[in-house]
Amino acid sequence: MALALTEAPQRIARTDVASVTPWLAPIVWEGTFDSTLIDSIYKQQNITIATTVFALGKYTRFLKDFLESAEEHYFVGFRVHYHLFTDQAEEVPNVKLGQERYLTVKKVPSMNRWQDISMSRMEILEKLIENELASEADYIFCLDVDTKFYGRWGVESLGRLVGVIHPWFFNVPRFIFTYERRPESQAYIPAGEGDYYFTGAAFGGSLEDVHHLTKTCREQMNIDIANSIEAIWHEESHLNKYFLYNKPSKLLSPEYLWRDISMSSGQVKIIRLSHVAKNNAEVRPNL
Repeated sequence: MALALTEAPQRIARTDVASVTPWLAPIVWEGTFDSTLIDSIYKQQNITIATTVFALGKYTRFLKDFLESAEEHYFVGFRVHYHLFTDQAEEVPNVKLGQERYLTVKKVPSMNRWQDISMSRMEILEKLIENELASEADYIFCLDVDTKFYGRWGVESLGRLVGVIHPWFFNVPRFIFTYERRPESQAYIPAGEGDYYFTGAAFGGSLEDVHHLTKTCREQMNIDIANSIEAIWHEESHLNKYFLYNKPSKLLSPEYLWRDISMSSGQVKIIRLSHVAKNNAEVRPNL
């Protein structure tokens, strides 16, 4: 394995969207990269992409579509190791994986609140990177299970620290962003600050950078717990606070996490990954 020291160049060819941030990080949209060129660059590096997904309780029902669609669209032709965390290992479907594609199932305790499930991920990811991934993978992505792939998600997404722009907030003014606004929380972002609003459903990067992210967010959440406060959007709020002061080296457009496959936007030319329709009240252990 050989981690790229520099991120592969991208071809800018869109004028209808912002394709670079104020700190000169690329924003990946359809039409801003040459897939053949970038695949050839990364093919020479023998990389492994670790991918984590959590399926607790009724969320195991989403695994089959997630894994089958990932095998069709996600880092096709590259080595991928899925790490699945679940409290119901017996419910994991038997999905045929391609060559150099691996799935490891890891048992975790059941939880009574979806908020606790959400927030526990940071600590679990931190420990996974520390204890297992250092000698196994070059990059890691952390994805929600209640999603399905519809188009290519490839090496154009790789970078040192990668955030995905939230599909609800990619084309709205900053004052609409649902940052944590209470100063008592470690996730607090004052009015007038912030660059983008990032989804907590997909993020990634190098092992070192994602480890630092998860460790910092876990520490900040523990401080909040000690102070009897819970950020408005839980780990997503802490993720946005982290990205404010630790700028991502690459941003992925909402193509990489859309809100609903049945919805459209003129700027989104292709939907690569989308949340699936579900009844939250039915699948979550609490509201």
